[in-house]
This record gives sequence, structure tokens and C-alpha cells, in this order.
Amino acid sequence: MIQIDGSYLEGGGQIIRTAVGLSAVTGKPCRIFRIRKGRPNPGLKAQHLKGIEAVGKLCNAEIRGLEMGSEELEFIPGKLAFEDMKIDVGTAGSVTLVLQSLMIPLVHTDKELEIEITGGTHVKWSPVADYFENVFCYLLKGMGLEIYPEIVKPGFFPKGGGILKVRIKPGKLKPLRLVDRGDFEGTSGYCYSSNDLKNADVATRIFKGTGLELDERNAFYLDSFSTGCSILLVSNFGNTRIGSSFLGERGMPAEKVGERTKETLLKQKDSGACLDEWMGDQILPYMALAGDSEVSVSRLTNHARTNIWTIEKFLDAKFTTQRRSNCVFIKCLI
Repeated sequence: MIQIDGSYLEGGGQIIRTAVGLSAVTGKPCRIFRIRKGRPNPGLKAQHLKGIEAVGKLCNAEIRGLEMGSEELEFIPGKLAFEDMKIDVGTAGSVTLVLQSLMIPLVHTDKELEIEITGGTHVKWSPVADYFENVFCYLLKGMGLEIYPEIVKPGFFPKGGGILKVRIKPGKLKPLRLVDRGDFEGTSGYCYSSNDLKNADVATRIFKGTGLELDERNAFYLDSFSTGCSILLVSNFGNTRIGSSFLGERGMPAEKVGERTKETLLKQKDSGACLDEWMGDQILPYMALAGDSEVSVSRLTNHARTNIWTIEKFLDAKFTTQRRSNCVFIKCLI
């Protein structure tokens, strides 16, 4: 059984999500201990439980320690059996973080699947659902995978209740070499706001705050259980996409939300890298599963370092990193 110290480096949910996903794919059981040990509230939280449960259902796993606050987990996978799923994370638990566990085995599906997840689609400390759609799924398409998300309803903190549907077609994962991003083709913007912010013209004002010419047809007002707004900016290149998102906050002018998002995007873009720092850790399991791959990222985060460490425990993959100019090149050799 693979032993994993859940307090290593980033010491958060990333270790759990990657370990459980790879355990299901490889059939190798694992024990994770000292889960989120350095955090203010250590142990498993609701969204971790839902992600583990969902992956466990896919592979008929035997799971020990699956309870709120548990600091130790044993995951003993069975055989993968793919089927449509409906998952309710509860309140505003992140739907995209649950998907980070699920997608690792789901990319091996032998039939078309639909996954529906209810929870927080636009919440702190996680990729927003439109980043998953416009950056993550776009880049995995370049690896041979067809994933079609639909944001049915946004879910903001604290009540959540958002719905994200994801349709996945069977495909063969192929290696990724992404070291030249190609010509710049412009910036796209996506803004999701709750309907109660429409009279204040929040989505349009967020777009204006960026100082960019954005398509206002991508400024959406939708019913939601909680008040909230979110913007995603995507720099489009010939070979890749780089994203940055920001959530509106009480007391922060809508224009400032747009301005801060643009500032973050420019930092990622100006590095010259092919991937932003968030995609830089999310892409790693797929590189290792696909075969010899190489990408450039704007920054090597602790999330990425943690993911590399976890992946190498399950797969015969060796990662190397090298800083060149303003970005980091990550190479994976099998």
C-alpha cells in the first residue's frame, strides 16, 4: 500500500484529489495520513468526502476513514466501471475541486458519460467553472480528450446550489508538448452574476474595469441562491490559453474587480509561458498518464510541487523542472 504524508509541502486537498484519482486508475491502494495537518481545521472536509466517494463509486473501492475531520484515509480500489453520475457537494463546496479527482479516471472512459455536480461553481480557493470550461477542457482537447461542460446555474458562497454538467466522450490520451504558445489572438472575457445585481449593471461594469474590448454577450445574469459575481479573462494564443479569474467582494467596486483580474492575467501572460500557474499544476497527472510531455508554466507553485511528488508515487514517471527567463519548463519522462 502506497503511504502518503498528507502534510507534505502544500499539505492541503491537492494531495488527496490526485492520490485518490491515480489510485483508481492504477489499481494501487493508498493510505493518506496527517491529512491537512497544518491547516486551521485539519482533516477531511465535505468537498473532499464527496470527491472521494465519487471516485470510489467509479472503481468500487473499499474506503476507510471517510468521515468529516478524519486525518487518515485508506483507499483500496477495485475495477473501474464507468457510468453517469449525479453528485451534490452540499452548499457552496467547490464542484471543480470534486472534478479534479474524478477527471483523472474519467479520461479513461470507454463510453460517453454525463456528470452532473451541484454545489459552488464560483467560490474562493478553487477554479471557477468557466475556467474549467474555457482553459482546462480546451487544453485537454489538445491531448485528445473531448469534454463538454455546461454551467446550468451558478452557485456562489454561502448557499451554493449551482449546477455544472459535464459530458465526456471516450478518447485516447496523447502526450503534450507545449513550449511555443503561438501568436496572440486576443482576450476573451466571461462574467457570471446573480440576477439581483442586474439593476446595478455589475457585469458590464466589471468588463469596463478591465479596459479591454470584451464581448458583452458573455456577461451573464442568472438565478442563484446567493448574491455573487465572477469574471474570467482568457488570453488566446495559436496553441494555448492562459486564464485569470476573480470573484466580486462586498465593498469592492465592480470596476476594481475587472481591473485586478486584468493585472493578474498580465503577470501570467508576460512570463512568456504556455500555461498559467493554475493550469501548471492541474495538467500534471495527465502528462504523466499520457507519456513523455513538456510544458512551460509562468510559475512553479507548491501545488505543482505537491502534485509532482504525489504522481511519482503512483506512476513510473519522472518530472524535471528548469527555469528559463521568466518561466519554468516542466518535463515528464516515462
